[in-house]
Amino acid sequence: MNSVLNSDPATAPHLLYSSRLSPSRANMLFHQDPFQQQPPPMSNRKRKASEEPDNDRMSTSPTASPSMPGRHLPTTAHRNIKRTRISTISSGTPLALPRLLETLSAEEMRQLLQNVCDQHPELQREIVTQAPRPSIESTLAVLAKYEKAFEEAFPLGNRPTADYAYNRVRDHLRQLIDAVREYTPHFLPPHETQDGLSLTYLDSVTNMIHRLPDWDTLQHQRDKNEAYDEIAKAWALVIREATKRAGGMHLQFGGWDQKLVEHDQKSRGKMEEAVNELRAALGFFQGASGQVPAGVSEERASIRQQLFSGSYGQPQLGVGPGGF
Repeated sequence: MNSVLNSDPATAPHLLYSSRLSPSRANMLFHQDPFQQQPPPMSNRKRKASEEPDNDRMSTSPTASPSMPGRHLPTTAHRNIKRTRISTISSGTPLALPRLLETLSAEEMRQLLQNVCDQHPELQREIVTQAPRPSIESTLAVLAKYEKAFEEAFPLGNRPTADYAYNRVRDHLRQLIDAVREYTPHFLPPHETQDGLSLTYLDSVTNMIHRLPDWDTLQHQRDKNEAYDEIAKAWALVIREATKRAGGMHLQFGGWDQKLVEHDQKSRGKMEEAVNELRAALGFFQGASGQVPAGVSEERASIRQQLFSGSYGQPQLGVGPGGF
């Protein structure tokens, strides 16, 4: 029976193995020498896409050839930059001054500068000389805030010129007058060389003084009367300087002479010093002949003539107190 099994080709061990192979492979193995050393079988699996080729592994090694392409490793500089940025964020560095100033309001900025100047008085002159010069618009806007605060301080249900009302608004009144007193010199010669700008500022501030109440108690009128006196001196200074330049052409054709006359009427003659300076200026560019320059209206010509002759102030002047 053993001879039968051994002689049966279908049950031979080497044929059992070869039956699972392809006919060509089986035929090769059947004729192969069993004592011949065979190479190890190669893996038949496919390389995955995630596996890197050998040359990529070689290029990342420190001994790889420079000519071989490979991935770029982060340099020491990159690592230092990242480390520096992280340490800056985590080290609690105070906010930079430009960023801090961006967050401050105008009031906070003013308070900050004032505190620094109080602690370091030597910086005051440096700030004053380097700060931009205030414009007429910005200055009048500040004065308008003082005037509004003054008006809102009046008590309700009381006569606005009474002593009680004065006591309630006295601090706001003095703040307004002090602001006018301190701002005015910056719009006068020699700080301001343009007559038109100086007169524009004075015209607005004088109207502001007109709007102050006439208090019942004469003693309370002192602040307003002093304000008129100082603003009249400012008008006189500008008129005097304008007369030196181009014969007072700004006064002659800008209508400032008529405005000053109306201001004097509203103040009940408290602008006399400025009016006297205007009379001298009119005499300078009008001449002894008394001729009125072309383009001047009859009303303005009458005012000029009365100022020049010294008869200004009579009831027949005929110039109304209208606004500007």
